[in-house]
Amino acid sequence: MASDLFLALDAGGTRTTYVLADTERVLARVESGSIKRMRVAAEVASEHWRGALLELETLSSRSVRDVVSTCIGAAGVSVPLVTDWMRVEHANTVAGMLTIVGDVDIALDAAFPGSPGMLAIAGTGSNSAARSADGTVETAGGYGPVLSDQGSGHHIGTRALRACFLAQDERRPNVLMDAIVTHWNLSESNDLVGYANTCPLSEISALTPVVLACAQAGDALALEVLQQEGRELGYLPLLLHRRMAARDGTAWHPSIAFAGSILQHIQPLREALIRRIQEEVPTLEIVPGVVDPVMGALWRARQHA
Repeated sequence: MASDLFLALDAGGTRTTYVLADTERVLARVESGSIKRMRVAAEVASEHWRGALLELETLSSRSVRDVVSTCIGAAGVSVPLVTDWMRVEHANTVAGMLTIVGDVDIALDAAFPGSPGMLAIAGTGSNSAARSADGTVETAGGYGPVLSDQGSGHHIGTRALRACFLAQDERRPNVLMDAIVTHWNLSESNDLVGYANTCPLSEISALTPVVLACAQAGDALALEVLQQEGRELGYLPLLLHRRMAARDGTAWHPSIAFAGSILQHIQPLREALIRRIQEEVPTLEIVPGVVDPVMGALWRARQHA
């Protein structure tokens, strides 16, 4: 008899990761575009969802109608538009129970399954979270690109553009501006004003690799942008550490893990974040690499079953 099946999703702003597993191993893993209704239309979300499920079934030779438990982790789970669509689509295509939790929850579980710990996340957006021994979760940041998102792709792109124009006013060398003009296929730097003020937010976030390339080539302005973003993001887990230490006292001895594409690939930002944290808490253990949030969703799906 085939073993129980579990479905796990990490529903990000730009992509969704799906894992189909049994009680012991992952059977298939695929990715699709976003299924968040704040980001895409219902028809597009449904196309992404159903296409990914079909691919999971093809790769695993199992049916999602045999799933006993699904866990979806996503930002914006307090928004009915997001969760209502997920519940309806799940009921129409997948069997078993459904649990929807925040992206922070599954990332924490990927790093520290059911245990205390701290986490900094930076990708399309950013935030930080900490979980105490009694399961209480505290967060800082994560209010979106206008209100927070320090260290995120959008924040990096925005800071880079602002730094470029300040450098222009200061008559400083501006390699970064030239690189952005080239990246956006514009004729000259003056064209940046109109384009940057009207382009989609995704275009701003997509400047992150341009900033990194300039920093790696020795451009001081680009390096300064990444380091400032890292320090600002590093302040958030420090706030949580102070909060938890005041609450739990000497019992609070966590490690900190990282998640998200920015903290995986943008090394100058990650290093600046770590330096900022260690200035205040030099004994805090840093978990190497980045965690895989969808594995936290899988852990939850199995636990809830």
